[in-house]
Amino acid sequence: MIDGVIFDKDGTLFDFRASWGAWAQRLLAMLAAESGKAEAELGAAIGYDPVARAFVPDSVVIAGTPSEIAQDLAAVLPGARAEVLEERLNRLAEGAPMLPAVDLTAVLGGLRARGLRIGLATNDNEEAARAHLAAHGITGLFDYIAGYDSGHGPKPGPGMCAAFARQHGLDPARVVMVGDSRHDLEAGRAAGMRTAAVLTGVAGAAELAPHADVVLPDIGHLGGWIDGLSV
Repeated sequence: MIDGVIFDKDGTLFDFRASWGAWAQRLLAMLAAESGKAEAELGAAIGYDPVARAFVPDSVVIAGTPSEIAQDLAAVLPGARAEVLEERLNRLAEGAPMLPAVDLTAVLGGLRARGLRIGLATNDNEEAARAHLAAHGITGLFDYIAGYDSGHGPKPGPGMCAAFARQHGLDPARVVMVGDSRHDLEAGRAAGMRTAAVLTGVAGAAELAPHADVVLPDIGHLGGWIDGLSV
C-alpha cells in the first residue's frame, strides 16, 4: 500500500534533454561572450557538448546542485567567484523552458484522486522549482516542495525525502521516491522508501535498475504500478 509519492523534477516531471539543453546552450553562450573562453571548454566543465547539444552521462547538471555546477565553472573561469556564478545560474534557471515528460495535470491529478500525498525533492533551488511548477499550473497539486537550499540538504542525502514523510505523518515504507538518476533513488532508499526509476532523463535502465523497485518509461505508468501493489 502506498500513501505518498515524492518526485524528482528534472528528467522526471520534465524531459531533461529538451528542457536543460536549451538552458545549457544559453548559459555557455553568455559565459563565452563575457570571458572569451570557448563554449566547448566551458561545456566540458559541466559535462555538456554544445555542438552535439548533448549531456554526458555523468554531467554535474544531471544530479548536481547549482552550487556544484558553479564551482565546476569557476574552476575554468579565472577570477570568477563560485557564489556569484551560483546566483546567476539560479536566476537563469527560473526562466528555463521546461518541457513536460507527460501530461502532468492528468498524471498528478490521477495520483491525488487515489488519495496520495504528493511531494517534490529537487537539487535545483526551491525558488526555481516553484517557478517551473507555476509555469505549468501544477503547484497546487503538490503538498510539499523542497530544493537543495530548503534546509534538508541535497540528494543523494535522504533529508528532503525524510522531511516529506515526517511533515505529512507518512510511514516512509509506504512512500515511493520517483526519479531519473541514481542520486534520486539512493536518496529514497536512504529514507526507507520504495523507489521507482523513469527513463525520461539521461540514465538508462541498466544503470538505474539495481537501485529501483521498478523501472518505468515515464511517470505516466506510475499509477498502474502503484495500483498493482495494493492488489
